[in-house]
Parts: sequence; structure tokens; C-alpha cells
Amino acid sequence: MSNLITRRALVGGAAAGAGLLLSGCDKLAQNEGFRKILFSADDVHRGLQRALSNRHSLAKEFRPDQMSPVFRANGTLNPGTPEYTAMAAEKFANWKLQVTGLFNRPMALSLAQLKSMPARTQITRHDCVEGWSAIGKWHGPMLGDILKRADVKPSARYIVFHCADLFHGKNYYESVDMFDAFHPQTILAWMMNDAPITIPHGAPIRLRAERLLGYKQAKYVMGIEAVESLEGFGSGQGGYWEDNVEYDSYAGI
Repeated sequence: MSNLITRRALVGGAAAGAGLLLSGCDKLAQNEGFRKILFSADDVHRGLQRALSNRHSLAKEFRPDQMSPVFRANGTLNPGTPEYTAMAAEKFANWKLQVTGLFNRPMALSLAQLKSMPARTQITRHDCVEGWSAIGKWHGPMLGDILKRADVKPSARYIVFHCADLFHGKNYYESVDMFDAFHPQTILAWMMNDAPITIPHGAPIRLRAERLLGYKQAKYVMGIEAVESLEGFGSGQGGYWEDNVEYDSYAGI
């Protein structure tokens, strides 16, 4: 567990906490009071970035010739459930994105409908907490446009992404707050590198929130839900890795 905490502290930018952990203070790392202080850096990180950056400031974008020759597929490579396998076999012709929760016009959008929406194309760098990065090209509608189309309610504070994969037997999910949900580089991508997204990379659609670390980029998105609180989803920390490995719920870069 101490190794996992150290990793999370480094990711979250908690330099002081990370220094203590790296110096071997494992007993301190197991202290619940200390852990609460250490993990509170998540909110500090979020607040500082929001205070210092423009709402629409963009992550760096790259030229086509700078794209990585190989973009690693990470995490689940195929959900493999009977339901997903059936959808993939028919090339997601009957798949629909479920838009639920705090919306005045909840809806279900087919892949064809998503493809018909105005879209954004961006070439960006994916930064993984495991220490690797890759530059890829993504194309799809902005999440904010979908939220507007469904008329998200003012009480919504988070968007939860429900995914098709089970990870270690648990339903995989992720979330972003409304600030990142409406960021222009937050898209539901259905194309990667000028081709439909493959199954290992998250078909039929995946989240790309380019100001966040790689583990926030949910694959195999089946539905989005607008909620006021993250309680009731997993352990309430905002995503699978946040619940199980104590990664930051906010992963701004």
C-alpha cells in the first residue's frame, strides 16, 4: 500500500507528502489523519489550477508529423462481456449513448447521431501516470455541446461516465466536474488517427479531456450521467482508480 500512496502523492503534486513517503515513513503513511491531510492536496491542486488558468486555455496541440508512430493501448483491451461482444459484432449499429440524470431533455444518441454533430479535431499528448506518453489525433463532438443539447440542469456538478468494461470484477466509471465537462478540448471521440476508434482504444467512443491525466480518459463509454454528488458511484471518489488506488479525483496537467 505504501508504494501506491507514494505514486498517488507524486501524481497529485503533494511534494511534501511524497518526500516523507519516499524517505520511508510508511507508518506515517498508514495514519488516517495524515492521509486525510495528504489527500486534501487534490482540492488544492484543483483550486490552484482553476485560479491561475483561463477557463478556455488549451492543452498544447501538435502537428500531424509529430504524432507517435505507435499509440499504446492501456488498461482494458476488450470488455469481453456478452453485451459488448454483441454490439461490436454489429459494429455498434444499435448502440446508443445514454444521456441521463440532471437533464431537462434526457436522451439516447446513436453513433450515427454523434457522427452528425459538429466535431472538434485535436492532436494532443496522452500522459499516463505509469510514465509513458504518446501523441495522437482525436475527433468527435464536444461534450459541452451534448450537455447543452440535453439541457443540463444548473444543479449538476459532475458528469459521470459509465463504461462497458469490468475491471477486476468492478464496474468501470470515471467523472469530471462541470468546468472540465465544458472545456473545448473535452470531447467524446469516435475517431483516432483518422480512423474509427478500435476496440483496444475504446470503441465506439471514449472520453478525451486533454487537460487531465490519462487515467481520466474513459474508454467504452456507454452513458453519461449528470449528478449533484459522486456519492453512490463506487466508493464516491470519482472513478475506478480513485476508489481503488487512491489516485486524485482531479488530475489536471
